[in-house]
Amino acid sequence: MATSAPPLNPLAARTSRPGERLIIHVLRLFAGVSVLTTFAIIVVLLVETVPFFRDVSLKAFFGDTVWQPFGNLDSEQFHVGVWPLVNGTLMITLIALTVAVPLGLGAAVYLSEYASPRVRSTLKPTLEVLAGIPTVVLGYFALTLVTPMLQSVLGADRVEFFNAFSPGIVMGIMIVPTIASVSEDAMSAVPRALREAGYGLGASRSEVAVKVVLPAAISGVVAAIILGMSRAIGETMIVAIASGASPTMSLNPFVSMQTMTGYIAQAVGGEAPRDSFTYRSLFAVGSMLFVITLGLNMIASRVVRRYRQAY
Repeated sequence: MATSAPPLNPLAARTSRPGERLIIHVLRLFAGVSVLTTFAIIVVLLVETVPFFRDVSLKAFFGDTVWQPFGNLDSEQFHVGVWPLVNGTLMITLIALTVAVPLGLGAAVYLSEYASPRVRSTLKPTLEVLAGIPTVVLGYFALTLVTPMLQSVLGADRVEFFNAFSPGIVMGIMIVPTIASVSEDAMSAVPRALREAGYGLGASRSEVAVKVVLPAAISGVVAAIILGMSRAIGETMIVAIASGASPTMSLNPFVSMQTMTGYIAQAVGGEAPRDSFTYRSLFAVGSMLFVITLGLNMIASRVVRRYRQAY
């Protein structure tokens, strides 16, 4: 009795070609380089952070609310509480998200549901050009234009020249293209059949956009917001220029504050000697920033897996 030959595997047939095998090996190499780079960053952070915590306890690092890591370790003026830096980072990031989320989602809804193909092909690349503006330019924009405007409206006695509100607004404008572009891609991936079903039930275009398309694309929208949040937390030049260099534990956004990235830029600019305590504090703060960013990325991945819908 003759036996039939097993069906050919199309993927195996394609990868049997020398060119396809070469491409696969190159892609594996690129993936491996990415993993090794991440691993090397973690190793460098740990190598420099561990000696820092030999001199400073975790209780002092996480339990104090004053950040003054300069001078003698035994001095009464010496404090290494990281919370003022975290406070400044989260304060400016929250202001940025307050600006960017409504603008970004509004732009995404318009591009996905209202704009004609011609308008979309023109407006979306124009919006993404905003992401290419150098952040140092945005920092001076916040310092020389936004801050004087706030002082003229609210009063110079209430708004300090270096403050958290101005860089927060400008940073929000900076991450609008990220949130808008990723959210618009997620909304455009929603099948047309869901929109037609909404229209068939008598819903208006705005109701379909808000109650049908947006919930269907919620995983991509949340991922876009967290991606923009990660971009804001890791931003350096805007906060280094416009927010000041005073680690302040305050909820007042109109006073000078310092972020984690701002401190790193300041300390490096001060030419901290290698193996000094100030030098190691850079890596301790960098490790804290790495953990926060990693946590946000893990939350984004979990949300995407939890709410992702396959069409």
